Amino acid sequence: MTIVRTIKFNSHGGPEVLKLVEEDLKPLQNDEVLVKHEAIGVNFIETYYRSGLYPVNLPSGLGTEASGTVLAVGKDVKKFIVGDRVAYAQGPLGSYSEQRNIPARYVVKIPSGISFEEAAGVLLKGMTVQYLFRQTYKLQEGETILFHAAAGGVGLIACQWAKHLGVKLIGTVSSEEKGQLAKSKGAWEIINYSKENVPERVLTLTHGKKVPVVYDSVGKDTWEASLDSLAPRGLMVSFGNASGPVTNVNLSTLAQKGSLYVTRPVLATYADTPEKLQSAADEVFDLILKKKIHATIDERFKLSDAQEAHKFISNRKSMGSTILVP
Repeated sequence: MTIVRTIKFNSHGGPEVLKLVEEDLKPLQNDEVLVKHEAIGVNFIETYYRSGLYPVNLPSGLGTEASGTVLAVGKDVKKFIVGDRVAYAQGPLGSYSEQRNIPARYVVKIPSGISFEEAAGVLLKGMTVQYLFRQTYKLQEGETILFHAAAGGVGLIACQWAKHLGVKLIGTVSSEEKGQLAKSKGAWEIINYSKENVPERVLTLTHGKKVPVVYDSVGKDTWEASLDSLAPRGLMVSFGNASGPVTNVNLSTLAQKGSLYVTRPVLATYADTPEKLQSAADEVFDLILKKKIHATIDERFKLSDAQEAHKFISNRKSMGSTILVP
């Protein structure tokens, strides 16, 4: 039996509930591959599982994103062989581990030229931008959009992707430093929400037209500002709750503010087959290889320092991707 080091939590709470433990690796199932992790992605959504905002059965592992090498394949797996360089960004919690068994349907191949750190640091964020920009609302060249948290991991990829598409991205940030970073990655204009009124600034930047779509991963704190930045019949895309969940939504507000639309998309709905998943990943990897997107690794932590990694991302100090290294 193989013993692996992994991060577990037995109760909900702050970063201190995350513990490094050793456990037996479970037998490989017929539809699974065993992956030896080289890099593990740390994403803000994991703080929701840890805190209890998103329910999970305890005790639980954590994390859904990692990259590494295939060590074994189940007998029903045809797409992968031992030695393949792979990554995944969905599936059961448990990527905060030295190695693990993961259903093959969640796994994609990493092309030559993409490092393990790049794959683990960019796959979930990159595929998030892919479904936001290419599927939820298919952006067209020349459009102007509003994207909150533009200097975060998803935001920095969005800045670069928008520039590639010829789209003017207005990004919100909390500091001058973050604003400079987002601009350097392709944001058209920046709004420092700690000093500026977001809807008023959007109105000025768009010469009174506002924007057709707002991408909002912040949640509660930006909900009203997002709606007030939308043009009539505009689309509010709420894809995260960094400041807390949006609750008690009054649908009549959408009518009063211009017959607005709202959607709450998730990656699993847009990449619900292995083929769609690989296609989305390939589009992300292709843009990296063409140097249209650069995977910014903001901070690296040892697997044993998962608590520190969560403190880092919870303090909103991150300006790029955060990874764990086994």
